[in-house]
Amino acid sequence: MMDWNKLLSAKRLGSLGGKASAAHEDRTQFQRDYDRLIFSSPFRRMQNKTQVFPLPEHIFVHNRLTHSLEVASVGRSLGNILSEKLAVKFPENPFIPEIGTIVSTACLAHDLGNPPFGHSGEAAISNFFVKGAGQIFEKELTKAQWRDFTLFDGNANAFRTLTHQFNGKRLGGFALTYSTLASIVKYPFESLDATKPKFGFFQSDKENYYTIANELGILKNAERGYKRHPLVYLVEAADDICYQIMDLEDAFKLGILSYDQIKELFLNFYDSKKESAKLTGIEKTLQNVTDKNEQISYLRAGVIGTLIYASTGIFEANHDAILSGTFTGSLIDKLPKQQAAAMKKVQEISITEVYGHRSVVEIEIAGYKIIGTLLDEFIEAIMHPEETYSKKILSLLPVQYKTVEDTTYSKIQSVVDFVAGMTDVFALDLYRKIKGISLQGVV
Repeated sequence: MMDWNKLLSAKRLGSLGGKASAAHEDRTQFQRDYDRLIFSSPFRRMQNKTQVFPLPEHIFVHNRLTHSLEVASVGRSLGNILSEKLAVKFPENPFIPEIGTIVSTACLAHDLGNPPFGHSGEAAISNFFVKGAGQIFEKELTKAQWRDFTLFDGNANAFRTLTHQFNGKRLGGFALTYSTLASIVKYPFESLDATKPKFGFFQSDKENYYTIANELGILKNAERGYKRHPLVYLVEAADDICYQIMDLEDAFKLGILSYDQIKELFLNFYDSKKESAKLTGIEKTLQNVTDKNEQISYLRAGVIGTLIYASTGIFEANHDAILSGTFTGSLIDKLPKQQAAAMKKVQEISITEVYGHRSVVEIEIAGYKIIGTLLDEFIEAIMHPEETYSKKILSLLPVQYKTVEDTTYSKIQSVVDFVAGMTDVFALDLYRKIKGISLQGVV
């Protein structure tokens, strides 16, 4: 069984050691992790990355940044509630009170590796290698390296963004604590062991994860890779809660779903017989608040609170199974009957009416075209750097993404790093300029 005394560590990747305690400092080591992310360029860039819906000019919907901030808020609540319970069982562990901060920080970083243009960005990168011009490189890569690209995953890229020493940067990337980094890895195995486009780290970064996992005493999985760090379950629950519930609120603002549809979906989370008093109170509040957007926000807040307490209860009930690595599925998968049925209904509506909406599909199609073109141009250039056109293209590649390794894998990965880190706006602008569609000073 895994041990909280090892699982919670202030040791930092890239440093010789970590401080045993930060009790006498202005900020704990885990709070420093949080601050490093907040003030970082990759985090700021998420404000111009699509979450689900295109970023309209007049109606504010979620982008990757606002989504991550909300997930961090829910994650902090989940972690704080759990830490209060664990503090009773493990009163001697000085880092138990920091669980809320660790989970919140991991939540901030969970989407850091996602490419532009929403959920289709990952598929667009994979498609370039599976069906596009990138097919020609399969014979030059190992099977594991090839799967890193054909199964490209934003989760693995988030771990890379945080841990890789990019050109000119410091050892250990962001140099975050081991516990924060481990809490981000939802799928602690390499692409070679993946049965679908979900894995935790690329070939180039797997040694970093192995170092972290072994230091924290994370159990190995007999089938593939490692078991999850226990706090991953809280990060995953916070993400599940936010994107499922908040996407409904955006759909209402954009007129995709009606007020009555949203209200019904949210009230489904309450048992009309067992929670009649609570439902009566909700209806009274709705009568006093006449603004429809505010009513939806109020209902959404109540549902999130309900799911937070349900999730922490599930974690506590399955504590030993989680630490022994025998727990399967997610916390949301184990919701009580009432909430499980309500969540299933939300998922069904989201798939049929929200994620399949024309505006979502349009940006996904555009993402395929733009990402595919950028990968083609830059990979062709980095493979043939002596050509005049290649030199001009490569002059647009930031120094931090220029690799010193002369391998096909590292060259391709440097381009993928660059494209995946782009915002929607930057990717579109660069695509137009390369294609000659838009040139500054030319009318």
